[in-house]
Amino acid sequence: MANSHVNVLILCTGNSCRSIIAEVLFNELGRGRVQAFSAGSHPATAVNPAALQKLQSAGHETHGLSSKSWDVFSAADAPGIDIVVTVCDNAAGEACPLWRGSPVTVHWGIADPADAEPDDAADAFELAYQQLRRRVEQTLELPLESFDVRYRKDALQRIHEAECTKESLRG
Repeated sequence: MANSHVNVLILCTGNSCRSIIAEVLFNELGRGRVQAFSAGSHPATAVNPAALQKLQSAGHETHGLSSKSWDVFSAADAPGIDIVVTVCDNAAGEACPLWRGSPVTVHWGIADPADAEPDDAADAFELAYQQLRRRVEQTLELPLESFDVRYRKDALQRIHEAECTKESLRG
């Protein structure tokens, strides 16, 4: 890799909740090892206010966050991407643009907290936040900079599968 950090692109359909949360977590917890971006295939007009509230209540910076099209990251001047993480089933099933770089792709299916009933919304955002945080923390424990492409993909998929197993036992 030419970069001194790993570029991660987190994709979701609307780029208003889960992908935004993951972007913030990767950037803050990665402390410069990772540069994360998020985007959507059909971006919302704005970041979901409940996602911003969840991030703020957990002590994260939310200034400058925005929903954006994934086309931004296939442009000639876009950063090279090392890892693409889809967090919703719709985005995982869509034909993605070509990204600069040679990214590995992994799917971390997380339920959309925006789909929760109003009385359950806070719990749904908390659950999505915790699920993403555990996956991001485990990802950052890996020597991402030295992994070859195949090992990186396998390790990221194993993190998701292990977390899904733990979550089903908790639930």
